[in-house]
Amino acid sequence: MIKLNKIESPADLRNLSTEELQEICEELRTYIMEVVEEKGGHFASPLGVVELTVALHKVFDTPEDKLIWDVGHQAYAHKILTGRRDSFTTLRQDGGISGFLRREESEYDVFGAGHASTSISAGVGIAKGRKLSGGTERIISIIGDGAMTGGLAFEGLNNAAQIDGQFLIVLNDNQMSISPTVGALSHYLTKVVTKPLYNRVRDEIWRLTGKLPKVSGAVRRLLHTLQEGLKSFLVPGIIFEELGLRYLGPIDGNNMDELLETLENLKDFQHPAVLHVLTKKGAGHEEAEEDSLKWYSVSGKPSDNGQEQPVTLGYSKVFGKIACEMAEADEKVCTVVAAMREGTGLVSFHDEYPDRFFDTGIAEGHAVTFAAGLSVSGMKPIVAIYSTFLQRSYDMIIHDVALQNLPVIFALDRAGVVGPDGPTHNGVFDLAFLSTIPGFVIAAPKNGNELRNLLFSALDKFDRPFAVRYPKASSLEFDENGQPEILEIGSWEVLQPGEKLAVLAVGSMVDEAVKAMSHLDSRYQPQIVNARFIKPLDEKLLRQIMIEFDAILTIEEGSLNGGFGSAVLSWLNEHGYNGQFQKMGIPDEFIEHGSRETLLSQIQLSSEGIANRIKGILSDFEIKVKL
Repeated sequence: MIKLNKIESPADLRNLSTEELQEICEELRTYIMEVVEEKGGHFASPLGVVELTVALHKVFDTPEDKLIWDVGHQAYAHKILTGRRDSFTTLRQDGGISGFLRREESEYDVFGAGHASTSISAGVGIAKGRKLSGGTERIISIIGDGAMTGGLAFEGLNNAAQIDGQFLIVLNDNQMSISPTVGALSHYLTKVVTKPLYNRVRDEIWRLTGKLPKVSGAVRRLLHTLQEGLKSFLVPGIIFEELGLRYLGPIDGNNMDELLETLENLKDFQHPAVLHVLTKKGAGHEEAEEDSLKWYSVSGKPSDNGQEQPVTLGYSKVFGKIACEMAEADEKVCTVVAAMREGTGLVSFHDEYPDRFFDTGIAEGHAVTFAAGLSVSGMKPIVAIYSTFLQRSYDMIIHDVALQNLPVIFALDRAGVVGPDGPTHNGVFDLAFLSTIPGFVIAAPKNGNELRNLLFSALDKFDRPFAVRYPKASSLEFDENGQPEILEIGSWEVLQPGEKLAVLAVGSMVDEAVKAMSHLDSRYQPQIVNARFIKPLDEKLLRQIMIEFDAILTIEEGSLNGGFGSAVLSWLNEHGYNGQFQKMGIPDEFIEHGSRETLLSQIQLSSEGIANRIKGILSDFEIKVKL
């Protein structure tokens, strides 16, 4: 990294030649590949945007000028160039830098982002703030073509034309999905229309024609119509123009000369504009270029602890197998995803049942309402979605599903602490916000076999909204040839009899509670309950526990505020329980990135942490009920 080692901030780029910038790009690309292959993270996307990142920091005076990145998949080169070169080796590691944008991490991270489609709306707000404060900074929002499918992006575009002065939206199109007009003519037109002189001349001609007595308003409008008609025929950006934004492009986003020339011409363009940039996912890595989906992200090299690790299926893959079983059993079963076919384990479902598989793109709200429409039509939809992304569809869940009591199954992947992806991706709020919605059934399996039982139970009843949450973790037990058991809605399972203390564990915490017993001596023998239904509660078993046990402990991999423990405590208070009550879960804070095991240990949700809490409770029954 001969050149890259000299770059301490973007200011160091601004006196370099184009050739030197190209060398920086190659070193950046090599460095990103080395670190990501070692540590894990997104791969193809950050490689494709290297030249664009260098060019933006070269042309614009960051951090005074504001680069607003969408998501974080594009931001690895940005992090390296903005003072985080040496710390980049800690990417997504315990105590290291985030894989996404974090305001607290750097002044160059103008707006935090982990979910997609936010950069345009944020940029519009920052631009309006600039006007109110009398600022002069330039504002550039960078958004990927995938993120443009999100409704929030279009809401931002709808308001962008109202900005008075400079505002540039860079559309990083790495799939060429909306750019049929690519070639020499298109590139030539882009160079012409981005020249400041061209825009000044065009505006001046338009102004002067208004002063000529023989040129009526009707004639002017006709000239404008012909001009725009020709432009829409030649340029694939008519939707942006109709929204009041100047469309420019497409240009080659991996061509440094073309990027620098275009950005310099647009640097002080005093009108909201969209620059359409074509980039190549995985650029510089042959395999990633050929199969960007396979190389979307990599897991990194496993740690070598000298022990052979057991091979178990993760919950996502298990869910995919079960979804195929459900589709085979019922021809009305269909699945809906929001751009996460691979992540949710539904590749096989897509291959076997293509007519019953639907991908809405990055549009979670639409995915939920779309599923509601499928339900109305008589289909049996399963919405497979990450817990953290479900947050984006909260209104649709209430308004379009729950209010109509429509049977829709929600398969919530990555529920709980996800690990390296950090606070934007931790799925810790679903139990809390879904529990407030009337009519919802909410469940969590202790293993893969129970996931099958819960999903088939939802299908068997299929008369109300039903959510099943599961973590990004091993599914523990799963019999691929097993048969589903239809469970009574709201029923819990006593796994281990005991006395004095009843431990009510949810989902992933069931295994941790069972393992906690190995850390306890014979004096401590609590009852262990698999509280697989969070809503409705097993009131029959709860009444029995009230009578028989002096203390109750709830354990969940979800928010303590408003979660399972809160629901149990509320029920106990209403029914006059006088014993001791405690709850364990995610504290009232955002959990940082790191390994899942480390994070669970830090918040005392490991088997050791649970064992310590049990010891504390059983050693002293004089403690008052904790609220």
